[in-house]
Amino acid sequence: MSDIGSEDVHERIRQSFARQGAMETLGAELTRISQGVVEIELPFDVKLTQQHGILHAGVISAALDSACSYAAYTVVAPDASLLTIEFKVNLLSPGRGDRFLFRGEITKPGSTIIVADGRGYAVGDGPAKLIASMTSTLMVVRGREGITG
Repeated sequence: MSDIGSEDVHERIRQSFARQGAMETLGAELTRISQGVVEIELPFDVKLTQQHGILHAGVISAALDSACSYAAYTVVAPDASLLTIEFKVNLLSPGRGDRFLFRGEITKPGSTIIVADGRGYAVGDGPAKLIASMTSTLMVVRGREGITG
């Protein structure tokens, strides 16, 4: 795993996250960055639901994808970028809650391919409820025009 200074990694991830229009549109917030783990939180918003009033699967997938990708950013060098090349999502329970927590964790770091796992939780009255899981495969990209940090 990367031995890059922690503050440099945190700042790089914060700046990259701030450029993500999709996460801004969802009202998502970066709430935890640590070696191999990133968390993103999202308040409930009726605009993000599907026809039954629960959090849309696309929203869940997008938040988990970002959490997994940023977890991977904690283990790559500053000159590297990442692109998701595959993910699988299991929707385990309806997305009902006051807010949602999406955690990405590195399963296997690598110099060209990184595997991360994500978990999504609904938070409300009572304990957090697991609503989704993801396995994500990411490609490490260097020197490709238009793809940076």
